[in-house]
Amino acid sequence: MKKCISLAMGNGGVENSELIQKVIYRHLANDFLAKAEDATAIDRLDNPCFTTDSFTVTPLFFNGGDIGKLAVAGVCNDLAMMGARPKFLSLSFIIEEGFGLREFEKILRSIKKELAINEAAVVTGDTKVVPRGGCDAIYINMSGIGERVARLSQTNIAEGDVLLISGDMARHGATIFAAREGIELQNEIDSDCKSLWPIVQEILANLAPKAMRDATRGGVAAVLNEWAMATGLCMEIEEHSCSVEESVRGICEILGFEPFMLANEGTFVMAVDPNDAQKALEILRKHNDKAAIIGRVSRAYPGRVVLESEWGTRRFLDMPSGEILPRIC
Repeated sequence: MKKCISLAMGNGGVENSELIQKVIYRHLANDFLAKAEDATAIDRLDNPCFTTDSFTVTPLFFNGGDIGKLAVAGVCNDLAMMGARPKFLSLSFIIEEGFGLREFEKILRSIKKELAINEAAVVTGDTKVVPRGGCDAIYINMSGIGERVARLSQTNIAEGDVLLISGDMARHGATIFAAREGIELQNEIDSDCKSLWPIVQEILANLAPKAMRDATRGGVAAVLNEWAMATGLCMEIEEHSCSVEESVRGICEILGFEPFMLANEGTFVMAVDPNDAQKALEILRKHNDKAAIIGRVSRAYPGRVVLESEWGTRRFLDMPSGEILPRIC
């Protein structure tokens, strides 16, 4: 085969078949894909959960991951946050003519590795090739179906619940920005991009959380504001409890970014009953020692998020607005 993706590889003919059979299936082959039909019949699920997402990150490869890892983790994490075990995924590529096959296979290897972590399978997909300039190298769309084993929802959140975070904030957004701008740091930053189902599975086996949400675009601020608006309750947060790596904090201070508003791809916020808070923290810290209890749910300012600073002052933490950092996922 050629060393680069050609337009013919998306035409439905011989070249397209070779790309699918000799490249894509070589990494992702399973019994579902082997049938090679227009649609895939899947097993019956008692409590199915469905999600979809598209990925256009730039750069495609970054410290801690790439667009392939990001796609699988992103979709499976959305299922996990609803208490659903990831099961079946679709995988569609839009590839720019001239994209290197070596880079494409690197992305496929990342997809395969992340699928194994989630014990999920790609059961259907599509590949399109567009002329040079028609897209920026490669875009991925993924949809996922999971089987719900717990009914997590923001509607479960009640006054008095405790809020936790699974790790430090803003590393993915800061990593992408540093890579994009060629910023050299004394301490290199890695994205927090990872699949969360193994952590969630352990949590669900030991307690009954109210709600979870991965803090992706819009960061922790977006999650907390969405919960506050949806419930009509107040999310009261202690700034000193929320960890930010020094290199990440430095980027935020220099450029005026708010760490609470930068994206994460492996960090989530969780609401639990007060009686479950310490057990939840114990489990989270087995996976990340930066996990913390960060606040509580109250009725102090309905529909708002209140941040108590390290100096004891209080302010509203608003919903992010404007173009903070585009194409981070």
